[in-house]
Amino acid sequence: MPRPPRTSEAGGARRPRVRAWSAAGRRAELAAAEAAAERAALDRGVRYRSVFLVLVGTILMVAAVTVLLGTIGLLRETRSRPLTVAERADYVRTDIARRWHAWPADVVFPDELEYLGLERTQQYARRVGIAPESPCAAGLDASVGRVVGAHDCRTLLRATYVDQTSTFAITVGVAVFASEEDRVRAAAELPADDRVGVRPVAFPRTATELFGAAQRQRNGWVGAGPYLVFSTAGYSDGRTRDAVPPEELLHSELWPAAQSVAGRIARSLGEPPTVPRCTQGNVC
Repeated sequence: MPRPPRTSEAGGARRPRVRAWSAAGRRAELAAAEAAAERAALDRGVRYRSVFLVLVGTILMVAAVTVLLGTIGLLRETRSRPLTVAERADYVRTDIARRWHAWPADVVFPDELEYLGLERTQQYARRVGIAPESPCAAGLDASVGRVVGAHDCRTLLRATYVDQTSTFAITVGVAVFASEEDRVRAAAELPADDRVGVRPVAFPRTATELFGAAQRQRNGWVGAGPYLVFSTAGYSDGRTRDAVPPEELLHSELWPAAQSVAGRIARSLGEPPTVPRCTQGNVC
């Protein structure tokens, strides 16, 4: 009789045998997984680095273009070019307005000034002294000082001259305004009275020591730029206005000399300068 199949002790069917993986196989699988992870991380790093390099390159390019455009604009702005009409006018205005303090005192008030006598003979007025700079109201008669003070008169410069024979004493006063427009407005309001104007400046132990307010024979003024140039004249021997007959004054060289001296100072202060052709000299 055939033998029945062998069963387990529990009487069940026989289980198939499972083949166990070797340790070397598991290590190879782990190594492959790690290599794949490293390649993926490397790929991500390469992509991030590429994006970063593109971003940095874009920023640098934009910065370079900005610098280039700025440099071009700066070169265009600073390169020498012809002055405009407005720039030429501003150059003249600025140069004239600074002369009262930029020039030495003996340039504002020269040592000698040429003038023409009644018979058109050439003569010279000689400067005796220069007074300290003063507020406008301090060196002008009250009615004149109020007017110039209302129109931004900044300061007053004064000097006294004598004619070639030291017979006449002449005080010239330069009133400095903030602008030519202020000077024009002030001039329009000055009193029409030749007894008032700049106050004389006398210098002791000179031919002008007797020259005071009572000795003034006439007063006048002339405008130039931001300046009102006042003048007053009298006799150095101390004669007052009331002591001189009107007909003598008419035929005297006193007032023509005073007008000439003040006029030369005004022309010097207000003479337009030579304007350069270009922003950097005469070469454009």
